[in-house]
Amino acid sequence: MSKPVIRRELADEDVEDAIRYYERHSEQAALRFINELEQSYKLISAQPRIGSPRHGYELELPGLLFQKLDKYPYMIFYYEHDDHIDVWRVLHEKRDIPAHLD
Repeated sequence: MSKPVIRRELADEDVEDAIRYYERHSEQAALRFINELEQSYKLISAQPRIGSPRHGYELELPGLLFQKLDKYPYMIFYYEHDDHIDVWRVLHEKRDIPAHLD
């Protein structure tokens, strides 16, 4: 059973920044990014435990999972709850992950 995906404000801001970046280069790239992000949200919704706990362990944030997009260098950071998925951030993989998750 799928769980609703609830995005925090910071996650939405991350996505808006990424879309603006891709739009400057190609409207099609921006649309493909949005499509892949939506597909990843659906995957996480249906299979929350597919995400990796690696950053959660490294940052001592128990339960934090991430799912990397396939064709774009972004990672979705989230927590699984009993009734929903809580998306904290959507960060570029080259970013200082610990600084952005504090």
